[in-house]
Amino acid sequence: MAKRIDVSGLNAYYGSFLAIEDISMTVEPRSVTAFIGPSGCGKSTFLRTLNRMHEVTPGGRVDGKVMLDDENLYLQYGAGIDPVAVRREVGMVFQRPNPFPTMSVYDNVAAGLRLNGKYKKSQLDDIVEKSLRGANLWNEVKDRLNKPGSGLSGGQQQRLCIARAIAVEPNVLLMDEPCSALDPISTLAIEDLIGELKERFTIVIVTHNMQQAARVSDRTAFFNLAAVGQPGKLIEIDETERIFSNPSVQATEDYISGRFG
Repeated sequence: MAKRIDVSGLNAYYGSFLAIEDISMTVEPRSVTAFIGPSGCGKSTFLRTLNRMHEVTPGGRVDGKVMLDDENLYLQYGAGIDPVAVRREVGMVFQRPNPFPTMSVYDNVAAGLRLNGKYKKSQLDDIVEKSLRGANLWNEVKDRLNKPGSGLSGGQQQRLCIARAIAVEPNVLLMDEPCSALDPISTLAIEDLIGELKERFTIVIVTHNMQQAARVSDRTAFFNLAAVGQPGKLIEIDETERIFSNPSVQATEDYISGRFG
């Protein structure tokens, strides 16, 4: 079931360095929210705070509040909240396709399920097929399920990673520039897939591609920083159409129109 994310007063650090400062926003369920902004402004760092991945980085820590519906993901910095359990609810797809290289297509999709519980072979078969269909990949790989996932094309590998992420039925799907390493045809396939997946999941995507943000997202958040070495901040978030046609802040318009960044 797709869930809503409410973030308030969030700061993220790398050691003593404040990377992003005082971020507050709501991400609506069953919608796509895009994060845009210049390199180094904290988009990916913020994305990684939403499933407790930021603290995996040496020196990475977070203060503030991230609510998944009525559950505080950072309750007393993890007291009673297992980060691994958070990542089951909030899945992530990375910039470069990262299928497990020694595993077959089938085992890649089933990996998370096997970690999380006991399934009969028939149950795994059903979920693997459903997930590959959900990632628009089944027809391309159904005859090579036992071949290595690393043997697929780049675009297929990225859809395999999406199938792996959705197999455990998360509530939220985070995507960190999921098309940046892909060709235009594969990019279009992923964008079409995002449009289908938002009926089931809450989706947040980081992208440097303005056209992509305009095409796939319902809401867009613009991040910026005052200068190199300064913390990234959320400048504004609004309906995507408004952000691209009539933003509230001049800096947003300057960035979108290519006057800086």
